[in-house]
Amino acid sequence: MSESAHILIIDDEKNYLLVLQTLLEDEGYTVTALSDPETALAFLQESEVDVVVTDMKMPHISGLEVLEQIKKHWQHIPVLIMTAFGSIESAVETMKYGAFDYITKPFSNDELLLSIHNAVELAQAHREYQLLQEAMQERFGLHTIIGRSKAISQVKVLVERAAPGRTTVLVTGESGTGKELVARAVHLASPRKDKPFVVVDCAALKGEALEREIFGSETASSAGAPAIRRGRLEQAEGGTLFLDDLSALPQEIQVKLLRVLQDRKFERVGGSTAIEADVRFVMATASDLAAMVAEGSFREDLFYRVGVVQIAMPPLRERREDIPLLVANFVAKFTADNDMKQQKSFSTQALNYLTGYDWPGNIRQLENVVESCMVLVPGPVIEEENLPPEIRDEESQFKSAVDLLPVQLDLADTLQKIEAALIRRALVRADLVQVKAAELLNISKSLLQYKLKKYGITGH
Repeated sequence: MSESAHILIIDDEKNYLLVLQTLLEDEGYTVTALSDPETALAFLQESEVDVVVTDMKMPHISGLEVLEQIKKHWQHIPVLIMTAFGSIESAVETMKYGAFDYITKPFSNDELLLSIHNAVELAQAHREYQLLQEAMQERFGLHTIIGRSKAISQVKVLVERAAPGRTTVLVTGESGTGKELVARAVHLASPRKDKPFVVVDCAALKGEALEREIFGSETASSAGAPAIRRGRLEQAEGGTLFLDDLSALPQEIQVKLLRVLQDRKFERVGGSTAIEADVRFVMATASDLAAMVAEGSFREDLFYRVGVVQIAMPPLRERREDIPLLVANFVAKFTADNDMKQQKSFSTQALNYLTGYDWPGNIRQLENVVESCMVLVPGPVIEEENLPPEIRDEESQFKSAVDLLPVQLDLADTLQKIEAALIRRALVRADLVQVKAAELLNISKSLLQYKLKKYGITGH
């Protein structure tokens, strides 16, 4: 790690600069040695530096002032302070201002090298964390909510409006609609994005096991002191706690959760000390919480607390125009994840079938179907015959089309439109041969010709 680390040394004593530069370069570090603090601060604006080592007593600008400037503008760079006038008071003061370490001159080489090694590890850990955060933003940010439909556009607007605050967000919707994706987008668009995003599946555990998972626990140990296990709530400190499947919370845990939302305090299971909770809550449910309140299985006061901001995820059947975009996204994702050399795509007819299907499993089901086709179809184009039988089922397709119709409509006019659409489809499947089209529709050729003239459909 040391070979790639860049160390900036600041000291007005040029002899010390030369000694330090030689020592650190011998260890494989890249070193920049500067005697003027102002020049050094200007250098930091132009170059990437991992660790700064600065003397305390310098003319014009002290090491403490250098430390303050670095923590103001480059707060993640570790700073080591060197001084020939060491005292406990000055050491405490520099550490209070954020110094990584305080070293008294003259120092042993081993002492300095160990401190710099530890500072480099900290700097590189931060860099890796930043890369991880960028990857998370790329994978789960607002732009990953795919679609241009009115319904999903409204979801994006609500995410943008809700993200900056601390208000609890409740994401509702059927299973597989992407509720956790929205929860992560809220977190990553918020000021808490650099802090943890912690997930609890409320349906995965029961009773006290779930309570311990959320709130942690304190139990007696053989050593006499209590054995403490931090729960998900403490792990999310400063960040976001996502409670999935909220409707599965038992009543006794609902009471404790209500207190956290009201007072921002909680106790671990078995503990008696109140712990402050600086956590943003995002919750999700596929159940009708209002109905659960009416039947007495969900607390009414908690319902009003968690439902301050609600984001309703539409089922896929209500945003069919987004299906081609989702399919293209899943194809690209699967191709990249599996390093596939051959580019694959769905034919227009296959996309029509996918768009016409009802998708009871929503986006999750669509993604599984796309992945299955990508794996099983050897050629570059996935045709309609490659789709699962339930998606190609004519009755299912017809039901989906009917579901799209408005409730209030002119029945006679609508039936004529459906009849015209069926005739057009039959003609296409019959390669515009009227005799074959009539056979597909189980009507006579003369009746078909009458319908063609009635609806103004051109056929051969």
